[in-house]
Order: sequence, then C-alpha cells, then structure tokens
Amino acid sequence: MLQTLSIRDFVIVDQLDLEFSPGFTVLTGETGAGKSILIDALSLVLGARGEGGITRAGSDKAEINAVFEISSLPELQAWLDDNEIAHDEPELLLRRVIYADGRSRAFVNGSPATIQQLKEIGEFLVDIYSQHAHHALLKAATQRQVLDAYAGHLPLAQEVAQAYQAWQVLYQKRVDAERNAEAYAQELAELRDQVRELSALAPTADEWEPLQQEHMRLSHGASILAGGEECRELLSEGEVSAVSQLSRVQHKLQELTEYDASLQEALDTLDVALIQLEETDRFLNRYLQRADLDPERLQEVEGRVHALHAAARKYRVRPEELAELLAGWQLRQQTLEQGQDNGQLQQDERAAFARYDELAKKLSAGRVQAAERLSVQISDEMQRLSLSGGRFAVDLKPQEPAASGSEQVEFLVAGHAGVAPRPLSKVASGGELSRISLAIRVVTAQRGDVPSMIFDEVDVGIGGGVAEVVGQLLKTLGQQRQVLVITHLPQVAAQGSQHLQVSKFLSEGQTLSRIKQLDATQRIDEIARMLGGVEITETTRQHASEMLTHGA
Repeated sequence: MLQTLSIRDFVIVDQLDLEFSPGFTVLTGETGAGKSILIDALSLVLGARGEGGITRAGSDKAEINAVFEISSLPELQAWLDDNEIAHDEPELLLRRVIYADGRSRAFVNGSPATIQQLKEIGEFLVDIYSQHAHHALLKAATQRQVLDAYAGHLPLAQEVAQAYQAWQVLYQKRVDAERNAEAYAQELAELRDQVRELSALAPTADEWEPLQQEHMRLSHGASILAGGEECRELLSEGEVSAVSQLSRVQHKLQELTEYDASLQEALDTLDVALIQLEETDRFLNRYLQRADLDPERLQEVEGRVHALHAAARKYRVRPEELAELLAGWQLRQQTLEQGQDNGQLQQDERAAFARYDELAKKLSAGRVQAAERLSVQISDEMQRLSLSGGRFAVDLKPQEPAASGSEQVEFLVAGHAGVAPRPLSKVASGGELSRISLAIRVVTAQRGDVPSMIFDEVDVGIGGGVAEVVGQLLKTLGQQRQVLVITHLPQVAAQGSQHLQVSKFLSEGQTLSRIKQLDATQRIDEIARMLGGVEITETTRQHASEMLTHGA
C-alpha cells in the first residue's frame, strides 16, 4: 500500500508531502489545477520514462520519493532478495531524481537501482488506469491478458508461450535440415576429413610458444655449449680469469684499508661483485653438466613445428589457432550429425509439441471456465451502470497453435436487450466504453493481488445516477484494495473515505500547484463547488452535505 508521496520541484509543484490512507481516496480540483501531476510523479517513481521539461522552472532537478508498505507482499520481498536489494519490513522506499538536462537516477531503500528495476517493483505495487486504458481494452492482446489474469493463469500463459517458442525452434531446425540435407551432407563429409586430419595432429592451445623456444635451444645446442665453456674460461678457469683478477684487487684493497678506512666501501662493493661472479660461474657449471646435444629430440621438435606450420598454412590460420579451429569444427560436425538424424529431430519436435499442446489445453480449459464467470459478473455490473438488458460475453475462437494458445480471446458486448453481442470495438460509444471498462476493472481487480489501484478520470462520459453507482463500485473496491481516483464527479467524490484537493496559485510570478487533505467542512465546500460551479449557495452546500452523509 502507498503510504507517503513526497515531490520536490516537479512541473508546477515546489514542495509536496502527502500521506495516504487505506480504502477509497478521491482527488478533485478545478480543470488545469494539476491533478494528473500526482499520477505522473508516481508513475516516474515506479519506472516510467522521464521526458524533458518536468523539472520546475529555475530548478536543476526534480525529486520524487514514495514509501510503500510491503509486509503482505511475499513475492515482492522474494524479488528484492533475488536482486540483492536490502529491505526491512514493512516499508520500501523508492526514489527518483530527474535532472533538468534529462539525466535520471533511481534508488531503492537508498541504494542505486536501474529504471527497469523500479518498473518491475512497480508491477507488484500499483495498477494505474487512465482514460487511455479504455482504448487498450479494444486490443485483442489486452483482452486475452485480462481474461488470463482473472483466471489466475498468467504464469501458465507464459509457460505456453515458452513451450511454443521451444517447439518452433525444433520445427525450424527439422525443416532446415530437410531443405539443406544434400548441402549439409557434403559439408559434413568435408568436415569429417578435416577433423580426422587435425585430430591426428592433436594441436593444443598452449604448445606453440614453448615448442618454438625448445626448437631454438636444440637447434643452437653446439653454440650454447661452446659459448658456455668460453664464459666459464673467462670467469674462473682461465689463467687470467675475472675472478682471479678481482681477487687480486680485493687483496690489495684489504691492505690499503689499513691506511684509509674510507676505502672499505669500495671493498664491500667488490665483495658483492665477487660473490655474484662466483654464483654465475656455479650456475653455468650446473647448466653445462646437464646440457647435451640431442639430435633425436631436435628432429622430433622440428617435425612438430613443420607439421603445425603446414596445417596452419593449409587452413589459413596461425599455428596457435589450430586447437580453436579444431574445436569449432568438432562442434559443427556434431550439429550436422544431429541434424542428419531426421528421426531424432522429428522425435524431439513431437515431444516439444506434445508439451506445448498439454499446456495449451490446460490453459484453454481454464479460459473456458473463467470466460463463463467473467461474462456473468460483468453483465451483472452492466445492469448497475444503466446498461439495462446489456450483456457481456467472452468469445473463444479456435486458432492454429500460437504463442498465445489455441484460441483467440474476444470481448463481445450488447448495449441493451434483444441485441446480439458484437465485438467491443464496434458497438461501444465513449460513455458505454467507460462504463464497461470500469465494470471489467472492478470485477477483475477482485482477483488480483496488486494492493493499490489508481483511476485517472476513468469516469469521463458518465453522469447522473450512473456516477453514483460508479462511486459505490469504487468504494466497494476500496474495501479490498487501496483505491485512488481522480474525478470531476461529485457523486464519485462523495463516496471517498479520504479526500484530497488540488489547487493552483501564483507565487513570485510562478504558477504553483498544491494538494491538501480536506476535513469534513472543507469537503462540503468542495463537493458544493463540483455541484454548483462558480457560485456556491447554501442550497448547494446542503445538497453536498446530504451527498456526503449518504456516501458515508
């Protein structure tokens, strides 16, 4: 449930803090006062796209904060856990900041979030119905979704769509295999030869560089041995070796330090140099002792290098890429071999279709039952909405297997008795469409689990006694959900348990909008204004008071 909404520097709102109650809340005000601003702000904090020009003139950013009570929404809590978003029951804070240059930032419980995450969270929290929602009901996809939601089969419908896609993938795979059988057979034959040849070579991904290094060492083995011996001769083995010469210098410096201690630094440096030279000599000695000429290994390595080079030239890749090339060929060979087995493909396709058909039949059965109940309930509501004798029906027409199932869903309506129901889009006038749409929303909402519903002037085209019935319907709905309605109708406004009024005023040359909660006396004045227009008389106030008493 929506608990609070705070708005800063948004369109013509400088600062607004609202608290919301459970049940049925109405929002009224003069035309142009900015009633839809609240809906727009709430939509943005629930992940709607932001457009330019929504920050208040002179401000660098707009900020919207909404707090929701979520203790009764375990599915949302699970979603938050899955997305690693920290939350402490029972509240969830959503925040949206939109800058004047169009940039936008989102936060959930103070942590950065994506706009998509806000949108997904919003689907658990609020359903918003605008005047445009009436027209959405004219679309087949919307009608199908309404029926499935009423039946509680939206997850099943999603399973059907996924099963259909899986079946179509296998179907297309089999068709492609049959269409390209000859070309695939030729490609497979070539691949088998190539894989056989390269598999015999067995290249590995990390062998080329070490192989080159070993080849370099073996092919220059004699030079390495001779050079190493020469280095040892110069270091320590020769008559005038480096070690013997430096040892003489070391001895001489030791004598001189007796006369001048400052020479000790040179002696220390020389000591280190001698140690390093001796270490180098010992290393060379160990190396030469285990090093030898290995013509057989050299021949083996040269053969491997030449084989890899030849394969790389043949297949136009670098030697180090041969292993990856082989892996790709093996995968393609496996795919073609599977495709060549049309029997297996057909078996897989039949299994996928059987899975789809099973789910689609289950969905169809649920739709049939739900269609009957929905038709009766909405027809009953139509009688209350001055569509006496009118009838609503859900028509299920068989269709070829599709992602949406085995039938088309179409809403049919008859505006009065004695007329056969026809498609909703062809028979409903504007006023009828508003009433039928409202009846559908009220009936289907009873089975939904979204805690808050907002109706933005969905009562357009309705008046008189029908408006009072609409108010009663919304009030009844408010006993089950939190319902917020923006309305111009006093008959609807009088039914609310909480009444918010929107007004606008001038401040330092700027038009600003404000919203306040009305007390009992203020409600009488507002209902009187909605009844009587510019001049409000005592008679109008009396009428307004009676409406509020009756609505309560």
